[in-house]
Order: sequence, then structure tokens, then C-alpha cells
Amino acid sequence: MVGDLQNNPGRSLFVRLVGPTSGPGAAGKYTDAATGDHGDLLDIIRERTGITRFPDLLAEARAHLGRPAPVTPDAPSPKKPKSPGGTPDAAARLFAASVPVAGSFAETYLRSRGITLPVSSSALRFHPKCWHREEGQTRSLPRPALIAAVTDEAGVLQGAHRTWLAPDGKDKAPVEVQRRAMGHLLGNAVRLTPSADILVIGEGIETMLSVREAAPGLPVWASLSSSHLGAVLLPEGLQRLYIAIDRDPAGRRAAERLTTRATEVGIAVRVLEPRLGDFNDDLRADGPEALRQHLAEQIGPEDRQRFER
Repeated sequence: MVGDLQNNPGRSLFVRLVGPTSGPGAAGKYTDAATGDHGDLLDIIRERTGITRFPDLLAEARAHLGRPAPVTPDAPSPKKPKSPGGTPDAAARLFAASVPVAGSFAETYLRSRGITLPVSSSALRFHPKCWHREEGQTRSLPRPALIAAVTDEAGVLQGAHRTWLAPDGKDKAPVEVQRRAMGHLLGNAVRLTPSADILVIGEGIETMLSVREAAPGLPVWASLSSSHLGAVLLPEGLQRLYIAIDRDPAGRRAAERLTTRATEVGIAVRVLEPRLGDFNDDLRADGPEALRQHLAEQIGPEDRQRFER
């Protein structure tokens, strides 16, 4: 047991050593109870090494396990090329096939989370029939989904994040795996609004939209997880960074890593802490005005004018 995929101290991340060969509770799968992240050996290798090509991941896994490379036939049968899944290109195709959030079930979902301000179509879109497959299952089913663009420092789409929704959009889908990301995530983020000389960054999309709901003038990004929060590449010219943490050990550790990186390059850092589990919990429990006041107590005086709508 360790704290997270970065091998930090803790006991929230564990690997099942025994269990069925597939499906829920399968042997060889890991789960991080603090963040909800889960996967297998290939996911761990991808996170730790940055390797993204599937053949390279398999080669690294074989080397780790001490197994020889497979023998390939001299004359393989030609096969029709298949569009790769999980790549930036696949993410771009998914995002291009999606539609604006306004008037969709994605808007219904966001409003159910207390989020009413319009969202940018360059960051969030809606797909009415996004394929979903549970862990260990072979059959995929189309479900409505909120689609988020994961972009790099140049604004180029490098990945996509999917949140599957209930048929009426009033909640997340009633499935075990409700969220999944694809593409190149490490160092990148969902840029919900353009950055300026200041930036507020946190984990979840709903969390950061909640901060924007209370303080519309603050630029906000979502890193999608605590493990990615500590690794986000910060924009040039950034002077002040606000880290909107989730109230859990993994969120605090990620904030510490990002704080260290930011202060090393001269960026002033403040940590914004929710009253409950995260800022969306605060928004839903207390409303936007109470959240606005709670944030104003933690924001530097030079940025409080950005709270105006």
C-alpha cells in the first residue's frame, strides 16, 4: 500500500493480489480510495513513465515482469488499419463530434450541481451517444456524456474527459465507472476559462466551475485528479496561483507539490480550502453568495475585484 501513484506515503492506494481474472475485484488491478482512480499495471506504467503508445507500454510491462518479447510471424496477415483509441487524435474526433452544452442534458446536469453560468464550447461540450463500457465487460453502450477538452500550453487538444450522465441529465449515469479520460493528460488541463496573470486550479470540473460561479472574474482550470494537479504545466507570465484543494490527504499532497514547483519560479501561491469536501459541495449546500464570501476571505486583496459578475 502507498499513498498514490507517485509513491508518496499513505495507505489509500492498493493493488489486489488475488481475485478473478477480470471484472470487479480482478487480481492485478489498483484502486486509490482517496481519489477514486483505478486501473491496472499498464495504467501505473503510463502514469509513472509518461509512455503513451500501447506497444511501448507492453514492452515496458514485459521488462518489469522479466518476460521475453513475443515472437512475431515472418509474414503477418494484412489487416485493415484500425483507428487508435485513447490517443489525442481519437480525443479530437470525439470532441469534434460533440455539440454545445447549451440546451443539452449536459446543461441539465451542471444546473443540478448548482452551476448556472454559461460554459465555453472550446472547453466543454455534450455528446448524446458516447460509448461506455464497464470494467471487465466486452459490450459497449451509448450514453449521454459531458465532454471536456484537455489542452496543452499552446491550446492544442491533447485529450478528452468523459462524464457519463443519466438519461435525463439530472445526475451522473448509474454505472460503476462514471468518468474516464483519454489521450495525453500529464501536464495538461481542462482550461475552463483563459488564464491571465493569475490562475485558480483544482481537480474536478464541477469543483472549478463552482469557484467560477461564485467568482466569475477568476480564471479557472481543472486538472481532473490529484495526481495530475501536482504536475500541471503553469502558463508563462503567471504571477499569482490559487490552488483550490479538495479536503482530503491526496488533495493536500498534490497542492504541496504544485506549490513547490510554482514558488521555485517566483509565482506567489495561496491555497483555497473548501468548508466541506470540495467547492461544489459548498456551492450546493450553502449557495453562491456564501461560497463567494468564503472565497473572498482566502483570496489576496489585489484580486478581490475579480469577484464582480
